[in-house]
Amino acid sequence: MVFDKVAHKQRMQWFTEARYGMFIHWGLYAIPARGEWYRGSQRVPTEQYMKYFEEFNPTGYDPKAWAKAAKDAGMKYAVLTAKHHDGFCLFDSKLTDFKATNTPAGRDLIKEYVEAFRAEGLGVGIYYSIIDWNHPHYPHYNDPIHPRRLDPEYENHQYDFNVYLDYMHGQVREICTNYGKIDILWFDYSYDNLKGEAWRATELIKMVRELQPNVIIDNRLEGTAESSLKTKTPHYFSGDFISPEQLLPPRGMFDEDGNRIPWEACITLNDNWGYAAGNHTGGNYKPPSTVIKKLVECVSKDGNLLLNVGPDAKGRIPWESLEIIADVGRWLSYNGESIYNCTLSELPKPEWGRLTQNGKKLYLHVMEPMIGFIPLEGVSRDQIEKIRLLSDGREMRIVSDWKTVHYNDITFIDTGNSHKLPCDVNTVIEVTLK
Repeated sequence: MVFDKVAHKQRMQWFTEARYGMFIHWGLYAIPARGEWYRGSQRVPTEQYMKYFEEFNPTGYDPKAWAKAAKDAGMKYAVLTAKHHDGFCLFDSKLTDFKATNTPAGRDLIKEYVEAFRAEGLGVGIYYSIIDWNHPHYPHYNDPIHPRRLDPEYENHQYDFNVYLDYMHGQVREICTNYGKIDILWFDYSYDNLKGEAWRATELIKMVRELQPNVIIDNRLEGTAESSLKTKTPHYFSGDFISPEQLLPPRGMFDEDGNRIPWEACITLNDNWGYAAGNHTGGNYKPPSTVIKKLVECVSKDGNLLLNVGPDAKGRIPWESLEIIADVGRWLSYNGESIYNCTLSELPKPEWGRLTQNGKKLYLHVMEPMIGFIPLEGVSRDQIEKIRLLSDGREMRIVSDWKTVHYNDITFIDTGNSHKLPCDVNTVIEVTLK
């Protein structure tokens, strides 16, 4: 099977225009409230973890409220964990009993999510962990992350990994079959020798492409940072974008020929993906100003931002998260044109902030006030048709006086007040080029 670069470019168009999405990590781990890796990091035995399965009843789960919050926040798509590493399924899989329909919740929670987010016009993404700590044929003893990795009881445990792969492929088939059009399929994750064809990856992606020909897939069948998208000949199963985690690439993503590669940084709002009580007693949330600046940084490097929220055991997104994304949404309501459908500018990064661009529209993201005027390097005055403050459309003047006359290669812009910007977080100036 050969990677189709033309089809790849076509299916990626909406994604590279959207730029901003919501990641949602939610499952049984919200009950112990110590993060999504709780079962693995604490080596929790099955019988102890099952008590959370028996009580899982998210009476506050309202995916319509989630979808409205995401839309009001300016997000264009979402990705929800249908199954995380613990193996618990939020969807009604016919291949396991370890699913939400068998808990007091008693229903397919993914179905409700898909319907709610589609109704708001948002892209629908589904996360699926290709590892599974609950399956008897997934490696236990001496696996570096399995909860039973040090348990002598499993030292001689016999398993058939192909039995597990049949199960995993079957669940992916269910996801691709039972919920209509899926916009993103977000696999997680590969490690050590379990990567690429160890997952029967070509077979898996062939099935996915047959069932969901336009779905966008991340790179994690190959690894978190690894990706053959960086090469001249990507693998068929390479996915469509690279997914750096808790890191914004210093220079963006390029292949070995210097061509841009789509990427999406997945970032937590606090210290965990899944709900963790310590985040709410001790704070440590990223403020809205940081989220805004990092969203701009992603777009200025031709990338997307997937910002995570972790609903609690009752299914509610924490109020701290809602307040932060709402503040970001308010900024986007005035300045979203500088984010959506935008990409990097070929101009050098300015000392006062960052640049994004959409055709002849150049957006100056001014994050630091200057003494005097805003210098724009690389664009001459005769290349400019007009300059406006994006948030309210007011005219910004080009300055030409005795202070600037000796800098003919720089355009100086007057914001009206050299000591205070109209927006102290990020003032966006729209420069329309001729």
